[in-house]
Amino acid sequence: MYKVYGVLASRAFRVMWLLDELGEPYELIRAAAHSPDIQGVNPGGKIPALQDGDDIITDSTAIMTYLADKHGKFTFPAGTIARARQDALTNLLLDEFDSVLWTASRMTGLLPEEYRVPTVVPALHYEFERNLNKLADRFEGPFLMGETMTIADILAVHCLNWATIAKFPVTNETLRAYARELSQRPAYIRARQTGM
Repeated sequence: MYKVYGVLASRAFRVMWLLDELGEPYELIRAAAHSPDIQGVNPGGKIPALQDGDDIITDSTAIMTYLADKHGKFTFPAGTIARARQDALTNLLLDEFDSVLWTASRMTGLLPEEYRVPTVVPALHYEFERNLNKLADRFEGPFLMGETMTIADILAVHCLNWATIAKFPVTNETLRAYARELSQRPAYIRARQTGM
């Protein structure tokens, strides 16, 4: 059985949601970032981490890619044009959504106070909304890439929900509806319940 190290209100949720979608059992080891519990598994102190047997994988996107490839679901086959498009979309989401949200979190509370620059947050809001509208132009529906749900959808919905909690301007109704709908999936709900 897989072991997931992390907490619900973190990128570990992406891994938990995917495992629930895959129907794979896992044990959640509640470990906060930089806690002794995670540093025993990931010396860098970051969450999530996935334990598969004796092997440890870190970084939520690397973990999701590994699981999707291993189980042959929520991904297109490696070496295909569809997979290249999926990977491009995944990297776009990391660059233009996840990194913007993470920077805002650091500038408003995670960094030591002397290094915070909260005045940058309005620029991050602007950038996020601009990126959101560009993503909406590429949205095929019902999932990002049409009829097939991939790990890019899990990443996108996690970022959209994170943005809503962080009071970012999630004004595009198409993507708001998309995030609401995917947040009602049974696997999403099970993962949230597991993490509570």
